[in-house]
Amino acid sequence: MELELLIQKFQNKEVSAFEKLYAMYSENIYGVINTIIRNPERAQEICQDVFVKIWEKSESYNSSKGRFFTWLLNIARNAAIDEVRSKSHKQQKKNLSTEYFVGILEGSEDLEGKMDTIGLKNLLINLKEKCVQIISLLYFQGFTQKEAAEELDIPIGTVKTRNRSCISQIRENMNI
Repeated sequence: MELELLIQKFQNKEVSAFEKLYAMYSENIYGVINTIIRNPERAQEICQDVFVKIWEKSESYNSSKGRFFTWLLNIARNAAIDEVRSKSHKQQKKNLSTEYFVGILEGSEDLEGKMDTIGLKNLLINLKEKCVQIISLLYFQGFTQKEAAEELDIPIGTVKTRNRSCISQIRENMNI
């Protein structure tokens, strides 16, 4: 079936057209969303929400302004970005520890990845607890410097200084 005709049927609220478009594009849309939010379960939910949204707003698609897939992709991308900016997503990221990320890497079958994991773990073990906290918050849990300062109840200037110092220590340990 020609895509333009399928889209026209979709805009006329024909369920079979929606099902075909979903079959054609859902995997790609899910992939884009998951790349942005990095949470497969939530990405699936958002993907479904995106398809519900385009069903409800099908009349807003205009072929003279661009391809259908581009329109769909922009809606999905915006939904994923909204999720990343949401408080619940940020809170979820804050709850992850460095052990979570090290565990993911250790579970990899890739030998080079395992070597990197061992090196990363050793770098963190050799750092002072203050450095491990700062590195964990800023680089593994996605905190901003301001959020890390609030979490640790220290001035933001201290966070910046410790971050620079800790990165310098890591570089020395790596002989960079």
